[in-house]
Amino acid sequence: MSSVAFETQRAALADVVAIPVTPFAEDGGIDQDAHRALLRRLLDGGIRTLTPNGNTGEFYALAPEERRLVTELTLDEAGDRAVVLAGVGHDVPTAVASARHAREHGAQMVMVHQPVHPYVSQAGWVDYHREIARSVPGLGVVPYVRNAQLTGARLAELADACPNVIGVKYAVPDAAKFAAFARDAGLDRFVWVAGLAEPYAPSYFSAGATGFTSGLVNVAPAVSLNMIEALRSGDYPAAMKVWEQIRRFEELRAAGGSANNVTVVKEALASLGLCRRDVRPPSRHLPEEERAEVAAIAAGWSA
Repeated sequence: MSSVAFETQRAALADVVAIPVTPFAEDGGIDQDAHRALLRRLLDGGIRTLTPNGNTGEFYALAPEERRLVTELTLDEAGDRAVVLAGVGHDVPTAVASARHAREHGAQMVMVHQPVHPYVSQAGWVDYHREIARSVPGLGVVPYVRNAQLTGARLAELADACPNVIGVKYAVPDAAKFAAFARDAGLDRFVWVAGLAEPYAPSYFSAGATGFTSGLVNVAPAVSLNMIEALRSGDYPAAMKVWEQIRRFEELRAAGGSANNVTVVKEALASLGLCRRDVRPPSRHLPEEERAEVAAIAAGWSA
């Protein structure tokens, strides 16, 4: 399939790529009604790209049947209002089964989580993604790159074998490394998504990214859209005004090696009455003294 056939998917990546939370009910299972309501809130807020089973969705804390449910709920709510980029990962057979399940239910793309194996060779990285991409040739495939050792040449090698590898979620916190990686892989060959969300979006856009992921978008879709509009128009001072607005919220998420990345988002949603604050281990609730600060930030955005 030629890259022309992936025009819709490529356009969807050059946008705010929302990573929805997975709300839990009092009994610990997935709160399907709250999940649907949060997805509708994103769609009504103007979000057009959704990633079920991303890290903000607590991918690694979900059971296989829960991951399938999250994919199905998201595709059902999205309908023709958004493009769905379903997160897949774990061992190759599990990732392949997840990708095929997403395809069967109408997803147009899959995001392949960084392999969690402790020993990842660069050639093995290519092999891992090639097996997954070849199993769903009609879907756009987006590797999630968190490995600073990986070279752009390896991504180019993967795409030579699998033309459905159309974009990259790049999440190495180094703007210079990103700029080099993108150029070594082929700047115009892929859609580059700043995978570390709004705090890194301005610097990554200046180096060639055209989309960014967001967990904050669950709380304040308009804030994320304001940033991408500024970046698309090349208005970096305006983008940095948004950056200043979200700085403290994102610092709370990033503290302690991103220990509270999801926790802060769910705390903000809970403060707005949109879902429970519950997260699953190894995440944990925020300490009491930080809850009021998160609530105040969220209230300011919704005012």
